Amino acid sequence: MSLSFDPDALRVLAEILNKSGLSEIELEEGDRKVRLARAVAPVTMMAAAPVPAAAAPAMAAAPVAAAAPAAPDPAKHPGLVKSPMVGVAYLSAEPGAAPYVTVGSQVAAGATLLLIEAMKTFNQIKAPKAGTVTQILVSAGAPVEYDEPLLIIE
Repeated sequence: MSLSFDPDALRVLAEILNKSGLSEIELEEGDRKVRLARAVAPVTMMAAAPVPAAAAPAMAAAPVAAAAPAAPDPAKHPGLVKSPMVGVAYLSAEPGAAPYVTVGSQVAAGATLLLIEAMKTFNQIKAPKAGTVTQILVSAGAPVEYDEPLLIIE
């Protein structure tokens, strides 16, 4: 069985994918389904050059600075608010307006924290609990993925 898709429609979807910064788009209509995904560039890790044996004693004599404690992973924070959808995050109701919350804001459970636009619909992201906003992990107009950390309430 061969399904054909309108090449112009596929080009439009590819343009949306590139302009929005999303990693993939999937559409389904009846028994037809199309998924476009953007290839992710591989990450190249650079290894440090080996230390020559003659330099090793000199390096060993130098005092070793204590490693800075690793910053806690926000994805594991109990007050983390995650994105329930793929879209674009907006911190205020309209351009130039004050943001819904800032770092240090006290919020009540159910208060609007930000908006996520998905398919021309603005979805309010509500506070799951009362507390203080300690970190905002997204910027206005930034694309967000499903389950991506948005902010932290303590």
